[in-house]
Amino acid sequence: MNLVEWLQRLMTNFGAGWVMWLLIVLSVVSVAIMLERAWFYYSLRDDLAGLATKLRERLRDDDMEGATQLMAKSPSAEAAVVSAGLLEADRGAKSADEAMKGAAALQRMKLERRLAFLGTLGNNAPFIGLFGTVIGVVNAFEALGRQDATAAAATAANAASAMAPQEVMYAIAEALVATAVGLAVAIPAVAMYNVFQRQAKSVLANTEALSRVLLAHLVAVEAGTAAPLAQAGRRRAPAASTPDAEDDESED
Repeated sequence: MNLVEWLQRLMTNFGAGWVMWLLIVLSVVSVAIMLERAWFYYSLRDDLAGLATKLRERLRDDDMEGATQLMAKSPSAEAAVVSAGLLEADRGAKSADEAMKGAAALQRMKLERRLAFLGTLGNNAPFIGLFGTVIGVVNAFEALGRQDATAAAATAANAASAMAPQEVMYAIAEALVATAVGLAVAIPAVAMYNVFQRQAKSVLANTEALSRVLLAHLVAVEAGTAAPLAQAGRRRAPAASTPDAEDDESED
């Protein structure tokens, strides 16, 4: 028996059923990953516009402790990155920037966790289904070969000719089902992979924007312009009431 005959017999003995079971198992795993990732991204939601405004206000008031507490209360990945920068803020803008870059890299790993499985499954599930299709086609030709081999005997030939077409149709149907299952597994995996990748990029972009708020403040502090601006802002509030005070003094 040569190698081709051995492989053919191996395919016909096992059939394409195991391929479809493999695809079903992979689809269950992919659905579990989709649900886990969806819940993970949902748990990171926060009002980032409001968070940036509150952070900017606390930084203008030089309330670093309040800014740290504000970031600690937020469940977002963006706040986790800025918290790393706030811990190194006393060392300068450069140190804070490096700390936030490291924290952003860690957050990227968390955001993209298990997405490689979805991408790999989406790219390869059609090929797994195609492998099942090939096995089904081989089984169909095997059934046709048996029909030709038994056509010599009259009675046996009639029985074989009645059974062989059924075997051929079953093998072809099995082949088509394998292809359909492969596509059914691949399409949702690719779609959700693209959705989660887009979500991860959006979170990282928001992280960059929020970290720039802290860096802008630290650069201003190092340049010596943050404190005078804060003091000027404090002076402007009582200055608005001086005309009334002057009128009261003139009446006296």
